[in-house]
Amino acid sequence: MSIYDPAPSPWPSRALAVLRIVAGLVFMTAGTMKLFGYPPPPQGAMGPLVLMSEVGIAGILEAFGGLAFILGLFTRPIAFILAGEMAVAYFQFHFDFQKAFWPTTNNGVPAVLYCFVFLYFVFSGAGAWSIDERLARSRAGRAA
Repeated sequence: MSIYDPAPSPWPSRALAVLRIVAGLVFMTAGTMKLFGYPPPPQGAMGPLVLMSEVGIAGILEAFGGLAFILGLFTRPIAFILAGEMAVAYFQFHFDFQKAFWPTTNNGVPAVLYCFVFLYFVFSGAGAWSIDERLARSRAGRAA
């Protein structure tokens, strides 16, 4: 065993869970702002919501996908869908090759970061403190 091998410790899984919970909470507020007006949006930023519009569907994905992500329920498929949503959001609303290429200049930093955080969870899974982990333990207990 070298110093570069991961330590047999519960802390990496717990840290992953904290990232999942905090990212999910902040992400969910973007959806609740779109769907329910809470937290209050910036002045003049939101018009009336049409549920079957891009903004309405984004609000549904963000609020309910964020909640599932917080709980660690179906984390990998939910993370895949949310990473795709953020990729679409970036390229549809922020990216402009000629005028504003960089995320720091086109206000796309949150979309890029969320896209890659969610993409990471597609491969890592939920970590500790998740419904996914409890279901896996239950299945393993029944198999034994």
